[in-house]
Amino acid sequence: MASHHNLISDSALVQETFELLSQNGGRLTVTEIVDVIFRLSHADEELAASLIGDLVRNDPRFCLEADHLTITQDPIEHRPLSEVDFVVLDVEAIGAKGLPARIIELGAYHVRSGKIIDEFQSLIDPGVPLPRFIAALTGISDRMLKSAPKFAQIADSWLDFAGDAVLVAHNSKFDLALLNREIGRVFPGCRMRNAELCTVKLARHIMCNLESHNLDALAQHFGLEIPERHRAASDALATAEVFLRLLDRLESHGVRTLLEARTFRATAGAVAGMKFQSALDV
Repeated sequence: MASHHNLISDSALVQETFELLSQNGGRLTVTEIVDVIFRLSHADEELAASLIGDLVRNDPRFCLEADHLTITQDPIEHRPLSEVDFVVLDVEAIGAKGLPARIIELGAYHVRSGKIIDEFQSLIDPGVPLPRFIAALTGISDRMLKSAPKFAQIADSWLDFAGDAVLVAHNSKFDLALLNREIGRVFPGCRMRNAELCTVKLARHIMCNLESHNLDALAQHFGLEIPERHRAASDALATAEVFLRLLDRLESHGVRTLLEARTFRATAGAVAGMKFQSALDV
């Protein structure tokens, strides 16, 4: 296992174990887990405990007792949003035919207590030629990438920057999958363990009356400009600004914690009421 504390095993068995526990109240006996995960129905308690111990070693999401495995409660989920560190990120990537996508630029902003306090940005040499379409879309050239670092050269500084923060992105499933694929190349068998939030999902749940929740539509709604669209730092900054406004909306709805933010759903009536109140306040 890599030395960074925000990396965990990317093993499918570990993820299956986490999902199994989640579906069963967060706690099962080691023999029950081994029966399902390893298909060993007759393993004794000692063998089961040894297998599970090796499987989840160094993964802070689990607590192994004598004969039970439990999902540890993540305190960040219950912490006030004003006390949570967020890292809002965006990646630009290319996909060559028959090859997995590679990141060519990473931009991120550290948000705390409603303010942007730090930033991280870097072009990344993917080691393959840049497709014309991506060059035209982003304004990034092969010459720019040739002098940029490989992802392996920035991996340590990126992981240090992210720390224990909640990772936020617009369509986070896409960005974080690409990011963790690059992490896995540098630290085989590992991925980031950070909690995540998606601003697309948040916007849909908070601002259900909007016709579109893409980044351009949200930026326009909030009166924000994106000076270099499809550049990671510029898109990440726009996402961070949108996210800060979404946090304000959550606060106005009485949402206080990360867990509450994940489960919040605004009604159309509540959104209309907020618009009416905003008009009165002008």
